[in-house]
Amino acid sequence: MRQLNAWKKMVSIISVATVLVTPLTGQAKDAVKIAFIGPLTGGVSSTGLGGRNSAQLAVDQYNADPAGKYQVELVKLDDECKPAVGVQVVTRAATDRSIVGAVGHYCSAVAIVTVDTFHRFGLPLVIWGAVLPEITYGNNYKEVHRVNGTMINEGKMAAEYVHKAGFKRVAMIYDTTDYGKGQGVHFTDALQQYPDITVTGSYGVDVSQQDFSAELTAAQRGNPDVIWFGGLTPQGVAIKAQLERIGISTPFIGVSGILNEGFIAGLGPAVAEGVVSFHNGAPIEKYAHGKEFLAAYGAAGFKEEPDAYGPFAYSATKLLIDAIEKVGPNRAKVRDALNATRDYESLVGTINFDEHRQNITSAHQYVVQDGKWVYWVDSKYGKGPQ
Repeated sequence: MRQLNAWKKMVSIISVATVLVTPLTGQAKDAVKIAFIGPLTGGVSSTGLGGRNSAQLAVDQYNADPAGKYQVELVKLDDECKPAVGVQVVTRAATDRSIVGAVGHYCSAVAIVTVDTFHRFGLPLVIWGAVLPEITYGNNYKEVHRVNGTMINEGKMAAEYVHKAGFKRVAMIYDTTDYGKGQGVHFTDALQQYPDITVTGSYGVDVSQQDFSAELTAAQRGNPDVIWFGGLTPQGVAIKAQLERIGISTPFIGVSGILNEGFIAGLGPAVAEGVVSFHNGAPIEKYAHGKEFLAAYGAAGFKEEPDAYGPFAYSATKLLIDAIEKVGPNRAKVRDALNATRDYESLVGTINFDEHRQNITSAHQYVVQDGKWVYWVDSKYGKGPQ
């Protein structure tokens, strides 16, 4: 509470200072627009709203600093986690020359079809959540950068967990978007180093599908020790709920697409209990400035939680703003400044872009315990027998 009050006091002082200093200098700050793009409605909106709020916090903190050169406006665009909608809103942002850069995309299926547009119009993009490797590694678009990790990391950690847990037989269910298929490929590749583990069956499901009884019945015939899911929250909830209804209690693990409050809310704490997931970010409070971020986020009065990807949206926004501060509101110059990112200290740790403008990160494991996602090593599951 003391830290929270101190933060509020600091913001008040900065705000007053801004009011006092600006009239004295007689210089109004130039306005600069950046875009936030993510799923603000639909089944994965909890992550999108947490990302939006976190990006807004970064903007507000910058604007409160009288030393900043510009007054930044965050233009918020809803891609609905739908590729066609994503192309529409990215085109709208890219053709608006007043928008200097974008912090974009949680859904890989959207990001992979919009990178061409960012490149064609020269709009710098910093990705805050999409994990499909091809978004950065599948092209040489200098406009496209990513602060979060990829599903390669997630797949390796999931395979390692399956091995350490002693599971020998794995059933795979994944959605047939680029995201789901990609997750399946990288998980399968990672399993190759464990020859004692067998994939008993692999089942692709459409994102509009609601009845999974055929796939679940077929999967159960293979007598799996664990069911792996590669997809997003809406289908993850539906599949886990149907498993519960037909009496299949096989352990359930999933990719980062289910690591959000919506997954637990959709199932209820009892059904979600013990589900394991993997994510390229550590718990917020584990970061060096994580508690400060949470205090500032709380003081800002946002209704939604920052969720697992909020820290990445915050870090991506600060990185973009700092590039604009350094070189000015020019798309080409901002792109080049972002390309050169090395040893940039952020909320989520040090950001270093490789030759594909991909930040180097590590994956982390989580589990649902008592109605919350808990860091595996801090959970009763991680401390006791698996």
